[in-house]
Amino acid sequence: MDVSLSYFLNGMASNPALLITVLLTLGVIFVNGWTDAPNAIATCITTRCLSARTAIILSAIFNFLGVLVMTSINSSVASTISNMVDFGGNTDEALIALCAALFSIVVYSVGASYFGIPTSESHSLIAGLTGAAIAIQNGVGGINMNEWVKVLYGLVLSLFLGFVSGWVICKLLILICVGLDRRRTNKFFRGAQIFGAIAMSFMHGAQDGQKFIGVLFLGMAFSNGQSSVSGVVIPIWLMVLCSTVMGVGTSVGGEKIIKSVGMDMVHLEKYQGFAADLSAAFCLLLSSIFGIPVSTTHTKTSAIMGVGAVRRLSAINFGVVKDMVLTWIFTFPGCGLISFAMAKLFMAIF
Repeated sequence: MDVSLSYFLNGMASNPALLITVLLTLGVIFVNGWTDAPNAIATCITTRCLSARTAIILSAIFNFLGVLVMTSINSSVASTISNMVDFGGNTDEALIALCAALFSIVVYSVGASYFGIPTSESHSLIAGLTGAAIAIQNGVGGINMNEWVKVLYGLVLSLFLGFVSGWVICKLLILICVGLDRRRTNKFFRGAQIFGAIAMSFMHGAQDGQKFIGVLFLGMAFSNGQSSVSGVVIPIWLMVLCSTVMGVGTSVGGEKIIKSVGMDMVHLEKYQGFAADLSAAFCLLLSSIFGIPVSTTHTKTSAIMGVGAVRRLSAINFGVVKDMVLTWIFTFPGCGLISFAMAKLFMAIF
């Protein structure tokens, strides 16, 4: 399969479906970098370790590096997304269905926002691809359950492991720092939390960037007449393209959005913010190594709740838990059904 940049550019010029797929994917990557940046850096802003503007710049840089470096080292998340579904042997129809899947994500996100339903772009992407695969294959034969089951693992990792690791790391820090001078520990954790924000930004790029690289790679395969990307190495230029778009999206993130997210999560002390960032980054690293797509928002939020639960269970924001559950309940069937309908409609029209 030709994965050169020149072939890619020529393909977009000659194939409208590929062009639309690329534009939609890059648009979603941009918005992901913009709207998900608060989840990576909110705690360090809340605890006043960094100003919002400095945190945004730092996050943009390490989102870029996360996509680029992690995909070069271990692209298993991108492979999971690419191999999760089978669009069949007709690559022209497959590219149209892929375009419909991406379009359905936009439709669902706008609709969910209007009705106040919480969303996850990661889950919307998975649901959209699944719905389109079912439509083009006329059944569940288009779903690769060996890969799709990793989504279920991701739900467990993002919620339970995020919570438990947050609780354990925070508890360990308390035990280690017992009897130490509070002013000295605060000074240490101020620097440590900056490291935590860097780690979170890097892993956010590694996770979410790879998901959409997988989609773009799938689109390239279909435009090449290939129904699968198995055994094909992701080109460097594609990593640079996606990481740049995500970095730019992060850099324009509004300070009001970041501050709002930071304050809405929970009021944390510096050591608690560090514990939340470190535990969430650990969970994201673990899931990336094993090719498990997870929601960075849910992972970070779960870690924060675990940190808050160290003092008292009442510190857990059950409203956030409710939003996470509603995301799972509505996103998979909702976005999946829209994608199914869009794929059928697009294939009938085009």
